[in-house]
Amino acid sequence: MKKFLSAFLLGMTLLTPMALKADHDDKVKVKVKRYYDRDSRDWHEWNEREDRAFRRYVEEKRMDRRDWVRLKSQEQRDYWRWRHNHNDDLLFGDRH
Repeated sequence: MKKFLSAFLLGMTLLTPMALKADHDDKVKVKVKRYYDRDSRDWHEWNEREDRAFRRYVEEKRMDRRDWVRLKSQEQRDYWRWRHNHNDDLLFGDRH
């Protein structure tokens, strides 16, 4: 009985971190923000690449640094128009 209890506790000790990480990964996936571009009628996922593109847009337009969500709706529409003309290949030199 003592060996069984020891093996059980050891197994639980080894499995607990994996179970906690799996739970954490599920929560991270839910927090992705998506925004609708009504002029182009498409959705944009706000991720690291979009954030980098927005920072570049702010630099090009010589705007003060601020969050995209704080822009007025017309400014957001201007950004989406700019974004559709500047794909990732042009912005970052990436090839998918």
